Amino acid sequence: MPGKKYRRSYKSKKQTISRSIRAQLQFPVSRVDRFLRQGHYGQRLSSSAPVFLAGVLEYLTAKILDLAGQEAHSNRKMRITPEHVGKVLEKNRHLYRLFEDNANPPDVKKPKKSKK
Repeated sequence: MPGKKYRRSYKSKKQTISRSIRAQLQFPVSRVDRFLRQGHYGQRLSSSAPVFLAGVLEYLTAKILDLAGQEAHSNRKMRITPEHVGKVLEKNRHLYRLFEDNANPPDVKKPKKSKK
């Protein structure tokens, strides 16, 4: 049939939506899921477990960075340094208890032994 063009059926492919976008999170839900499965923390995992854990991690990170930003601002600094984060963890008793096993104790200068 002259004049008739072949029509291709372009089905609009449904774009895959990641679980992070679905949960409106910045942290990667799929990576948290992979780490939970590789760590063998349980025989069975709920599909909502990595979403919840990613949300908790994102909340804790945002809270710590917010407090560290306030600490940097009070010290008239434009950048957050590890010292600011350390001060925040020392000042906030809930965060200190959360990270007490992994946090380095404050450097205490030991008195030097004098030679006699």
